[in-house]
Amino acid sequence: MRSQPLKGSNLTTVRGINERLVLHLLRMHGALSKAEATRMTGLSANAVSVIFRALEKEGLLLRGNPVRGRIGQPSVPMRLNPDARYYLGYKIGRRTFDLVVVNFVGDVLAQASAVHDYPTPANTLQFLEDNLTPLLTSAEVTLDSISALNIAMPFELWSWTSDFDAPVREMNEWRTFDLEAELKRRVPWPVTLQNDGTAACRAELIFGPPLEEQDFVYLFLGTFIGGGIVLNGGVFPGRRGSSGGFGPMRVPDEPGGERLVDHASLVVLEHMLAARDAQLARQLYNQDADWSRFEPELSQWLARAGRSLAHAIVSALSVIDFETVVIDGALPVAVRSRLVRKVESSLDELDLQGVERPALRPGHFSYLARAMGAASYQISTEYMIDQNTLLRETPTTIFKT
Repeated sequence: MRSQPLKGSNLTTVRGINERLVLHLLRMHGALSKAEATRMTGLSANAVSVIFRALEKEGLLLRGNPVRGRIGQPSVPMRLNPDARYYLGYKIGRRTFDLVVVNFVGDVLAQASAVHDYPTPANTLQFLEDNLTPLLTSAEVTLDSISALNIAMPFELWSWTSDFDAPVREMNEWRTFDLEAELKRRVPWPVTLQNDGTAACRAELIFGPPLEEQDFVYLFLGTFIGGGIVLNGGVFPGRRGSSGGFGPMRVPDEPGGERLVDHASLVVLEHMLAARDAQLARQLYNQDADWSRFEPELSQWLARAGRSLAHAIVSALSVIDFETVVIDGALPVAVRSRLVRKVESSLDELDLQGVERPALRPGHFSYLARAMGAASYQISTEYMIDQNTLLRETPTTIFKT
């Protein structure tokens, strides 16, 4: 399944969409000359020149060094200005908090992380209060330069409390707590809230290396398992904003549960380790932990997770013929690579009749994917083209002045 190349329009009434298109292509390709942008967008050379000048004046673009040695005037490549915008991303997880400052091209300028037993509204707000000012100082950015604070967290945090040993009464506080409204009262920036798996998927799409494939499944193994779906080159959040919540998918013939979450989740490995050493089990969520200490349980869990993920992938392919599956998680790079190989070998053993085997690729952002994806929300919605949105809109809505 491949989408048509993105094209612009020379009508002056769609200038906003054309500017997004140019920014989108620059993000995908790194740098473009006027001639390259003209060819890719289908816009006139004059229209591209006007857009380049406007975006440069706004501070969104920087000029590169002229490329000489060709007939005519030297071409000047344009690229995104890393310092054009700064965003805060706050990931609220069942075992960890992560707070990052990200610039316009996805560089993490500063981060703060903490492991906790379980998240409550009180400790969620306390972590932000304790770390916000030091984080901005470390990133060398001011309050005024931040464009937004965006939150990534599991929806319905009060669910599945028994799976990660959290008290029901305290977790039920999330049922009536409006985190977005509370933060809007505390900070001077726009605040948005999104599903953590969808956010991690967005980080991979926007900040990861460009993929030729336009449709892919993104799987993220955290305390539980989640992820996202990319269709037509854009994140498809679904009606409730949580498409790609793969945890409830059924897994056949695997002792220990019928759901994917019962096998391909870090909390499963945590419980396996706790049976041997409770103190060791809690180190699983430290980003600098030595995972060689988790053997032999780690190898056992990787085999179990690989089999379960292979079944889930086949199920997903039976609905949409995704070209690629990206696998990421709160895992060291070496462990993530082992997991991808386990999934590959498990797919070798499954009946793939009726589906086309996808390419498997590792993700790129590991522990920080969800916080980075949260930070990227405005980049996605304000400075990129989402073909899924365009396909849903009517022409009179698209071509507003």
